[in-house]
Amino acid sequence: MAGFYTCGPNEALIVSGCCHAKPKMVVGGRLLVFPCVQKIGRLPLNVITTKIVTKQVYTALGVPINVTGTAQIKIHSKEKKSLMSAAELFMNRTAMQINKICSETLEGHQRAIMGTMTVEDIYKNRAAFSEQVLQVASTDLMSMGIRVISYTINEVTDEEGYLKALGKPRTAEVKRDADIGNAEAKRDAGIEEARANQRNMEAVYANKITTAQAQRDYLLKRPSTMRRPSRRRLYLSWHTSSRAPKHSRELRRKPCRSRLLSDRSRLPSKSRRSRVSSVSWTRR
Repeated sequence: MAGFYTCGPNEALIVSGCCHAKPKMVVGGRLLVFPCVQKIGRLPLNVITTKIVTKQVYTALGVPINVTGTAQIKIHSKEKKSLMSAAELFMNRTAMQINKICSETLEGHQRAIMGTMTVEDIYKNRAAFSEQVLQVASTDLMSMGIRVISYTINEVTDEEGYLKALGKPRTAEVKRDADIGNAEAKRDAGIEEARANQRNMEAVYANKITTAQAQRDYLLKRPSTMRRPSRRRLYLSWHTSSRAPKHSRELRRKPCRSRLLSDRSRLPSKSRRSRVSSVSWTRR
């Protein structure tokens, strides 16, 4: 039974058969189809993400490595010729089937490019490697009506430890630079700390010098500001100092006199008189 068939903007309708010398293709539209004399097909136009894994591929120097890449592809619907080519190859196929066919093509080109480069070039210049794969693969896939939107490398590994050894010199250099920087930072910190201590000690000594100078100036100015003693004070001080020896002599004589008087009381009368006379003579 005849009827209208529609498709969305991410899909293409292809009608062939009666009344069409060439297949008629519509993207995001509708077509009148007579099922008895015409055939209708659909073609997905969505973006397809394909993962490309190549293992143990020998590079230019014979080092086996593993490379994992990711590509974004879709059927090129902007040109009628490309859409016709895609319709001939992928009409009524699912996106998974289209993905499998394109991934195998990309994997072959990826292996070919890896064989012409060294491990260092692939590892360090990933952009250049991706550009070469994209250029080579785009030509073949465009003839199939497929446009490669983008291609990037996700991972580069090896099972022999070549990449790990390749990075050791750089790792050692970075560690050395880090140690040197740490030592320089500690040295600068020590220098700044020593300078701070020096400034602190200079301030302490400057304070002590200022204090000593102030004390010296005070002692120098003190005699001129003190009160001079009066004549009476000078006389009293002199008189006290001149009488001190006489007073001390009297204190020394008193014990001797007391001992003579005690001895006198013990002696007989004649001896006492002679003792008293001797004492009186001594006093004279």
